[in-house]
Amino acid sequence: MMLTSSNRIRDIERKPEYLHPDNCVPPPSPDSMNRMWFIRDGCGIACAVITWMLVIYAEFVVICVMLIPSRDLVYTIINGVIFNACAFLALASHSRAMLTDPGAVPKGNATKEFIESLQLKPGQVVYKCPKCCSIKPDRAHHCSVCRRCIRKMDHHCPWVNNCVGETNQKFFVLFTMYIALISLHALIMVGVHFLYCFEEDWTTCSSFSPPTTVILLILLCFEGLLFLIFTSVMFGTQVHSICTDETGIEQLKKEERKWAKKTKWMNLKAVFGHPFSISWLSPFATPEQGKTDQYQYVV
Repeated sequence: MMLTSSNRIRDIERKPEYLHPDNCVPPPSPDSMNRMWFIRDGCGIACAVITWMLVIYAEFVVICVMLIPSRDLVYTIINGVIFNACAFLALASHSRAMLTDPGAVPKGNATKEFIESLQLKPGQVVYKCPKCCSIKPDRAHHCSVCRRCIRKMDHHCPWVNNCVGETNQKFFVLFTMYIALISLHALIMVGVHFLYCFEEDWTTCSSFSPPTTVILLILLCFEGLLFLIFTSVMFGTQVHSICTDETGIEQLKKEERKWAKKTKWMNLKAVFGHPFSISWLSPFATPEQGKTDQYQYVV
């Protein structure tokens, strides 16, 4: 494996004690590494719970306030199936993004024994993260919340209580897409329901009192508009990042490109899987990504 000795932007401490592998404890046992990935961050957990509560609230208003009181059975069935299917896929994508290892580098592997096993040639350089004491692959960055180095880390998202990295970016993109779809769908149904209630008697167009119905619809409208804008922007940003093969951190730091340039279609397949299929839209399908050796650097 070839490692570059060129200068790159790295969050490496320059204190001497961080540069010696003797201070690194041995890597965790295999049993501990096989545990379910979950970040114990209070803010992230709260944001994740709020996300689920907002989707459940939207489900309640759409079903109980707008669809069940509707006299049009076809309208109720079609919109109910579409909205609930997208909401289910959104929550499934959220769970996969939250509980999937984003590409964490093995912690504590920067030991003297492991470095010697790499059989580095004279002049070759290996980068070590002083914070998690691990050998730092190219394009990896340390997350202060996850307390790990993450391969191709884009950013840490509190709404999914996890980093968005090499192995869970697909699920995060699907989460933003499905949330944007149900937000748009809810806004359209709110508009239709308001028109229906204006034409009919407010007491017959909902199971709730008119003031309660108006309040519930206005809150859903505000929620849908807010999340439609937020997730649409995030979805577009993520797709652009994938197509250009440049993470958010790399764009922010303006890091010099040291990796091979590929076509946009190849970059999309690297994240969503090869070949193109309906599984691209499924949060239950884990793409078989041809991942690069986590210790390989570009010459």
